[in-house]
Amino acid sequence: MGTDTTELEYALRGKAWKVYWYILKKGEPVGVREVQRALRFSSPSVANHHLEQLCELGLVAKQDIGGQYVLVGEVKIGVLRHYVKLGKLLFPRFFFYSLFSTVFYLSYLTILMNSFSRDNLFIVIFGAIVCGIFWYEAYRIWKMRPF
Repeated sequence: MGTDTTELEYALRGKAWKVYWYILKKGEPVGVREVQRALRFSSPSVANHHLEQLCELGLVAKQDIGGQYVLVGEVKIGVLRHYVKLGKLLFPRFFFYSLFSTVFYLSYLTILMNSFSRDNLFIVIFGAIVCGIFWYEAYRIWKMRPF
């Protein structure tokens, strides 16, 4: 499996990676011109080339009626390993960790912290650092998306 993943990562890069990401996010069949316009390719033939490349990799299939391309296989390679798909939206996995830790941190500060003691100071500093790290990682992964 490791070799297949490595070969797929090698084949799925550049514009083909952007086309795959677009189809994955869209969640419905796409046409050549739609991909060309959405990704600002110079011509429909560039989009068609990369769609056909994805077909050869077994990730998309061309529909007989309408000639649109539909996603048939999802792979967790590259930056996609760090993403979670909810419907048509892709979120960095760290986004959920960030949200969870921040909600509990703010809940502690507003509800549970009675006074400002030495113990509470440690929790306040530690909680701020943890939340900061999670938000930084979520942002870093978000910036790694193809577009």
